[in-house]
Amino acid sequence: MADPARARKLAKRIATIVASAIDHEIKDPRLDYVTITDAKVTADLHDATVYYTVRGVDLDTAPDLEGAAAGLAKATGVLRSKVGAGTGVRFTPTLTFVADTVPDAARHMEELLARARAADDEVAKSREGATHAGEADPYKEPRAATEDDDFPSDAD
Repeated sequence: MADPARARKLAKRIATIVASAIDHEIKDPRLDYVTITDAKVTADLHDATVYYTVRGVDLDTAPDLEGAAAGLAKATGVLRSKVGAGTGVRFTPTLTFVADTVPDAARHMEELLARARAADDEVAKSREGATHAGEADPYKEPRAATEDDDFPSDAD
């Protein structure tokens, strides 16, 4: 079992090598909008999982996730060769590509927070001119002392 720090360093190096190879050496148009976000390496350094995202051509176009997955599957052998040459480890890890869901989850959380802020604003607007349902001062004031309270009654 390898040192966890070594596995993290190797994962970072693999992510850098794969991203550089996709940008500069792989000429597949399906990979033009692929971004490598993270990589993880198993404790025995034999398997690497590379996380990626795909952005659309513009804001109106949905990203081509299937095309990017097919392009990465086709380029896996070349990318593994690049990783082997760039890392210098005894055994070149196998590469598995997984679409990263963190940006989608973050976008969903932002939408939920925006809805919660809008609901809070609506409550604040409805509260602006509101008054209390009961009396203005709902707490009982102590009654004023009378002359009878100061002296004990004759009934005692």
